[in-house]
Amino acid sequence: MYQEFNKGWIEVITGPMFAGKSEELIRRIRTLKYAKKNIVCFKPSIDDRYSETSIASHAGGRYKAYPVKSIQDIKDNLTDDVDVIAIDEIQFFGEEILLLLDELANSGKRVMCAGLDLDFRGEPFGIMPKLLAKAEFVTKLTAACKICGEAATRTQRIIDGKPAYYEEPVVVVGASECYEARCRHHHQVPHKNSSN
Repeated sequence: MYQEFNKGWIEVITGPMFAGKSEELIRRIRTLKYAKKNIVCFKPSIDDRYSETSIASHAGGRYKAYPVKSIQDIKDNLTDDVDVIAIDEIQFFGEEILLLLDELANSGKRVMCAGLDLDFRGEPFGIMPKLLAKAEFVTKLTAACKICGEAATRTQRIIDGKPAYYEEPVVVVGASECYEARCRHHHQVPHKNSSN
């Protein structure tokens, strides 16, 4: 970043599963904590894979966070002296989070979010298209394709050893037991063309 920005903006870390989004969010949080910034972290309570009360990466990194079920839970844990708000797994929130993020950034807060840009179908995930368009800064990470080892930009859901059908529910919380990182060429969604 070579430009000067007034205080208050939104930054998003995105990409497929296993790309290191949560790890990068934790790294940024720790850097800002070292700089004596007052930081508050949140995660959706639906994501309890590795920890109920921490942002947790697949690689084992952790940072204390409030598990939240609603936007009100976030508002209830914010104080005027907070400099930075960090939210992991932002794709699980509804449209109402976008207004809150704008309000926070407009009031001079640094808002850092991490989340999947695409769902297992390879389609934009929930609020992410609007969030990515609104953000001042976007970092798009890649993983390694489980099939060929090249850059993976997609998340493959696996059910009983096979790619999940397009008709499966979009939200299924899991890790390596039901998801893989895949490149565009090895990502498979049976029934996709007949369902959309």
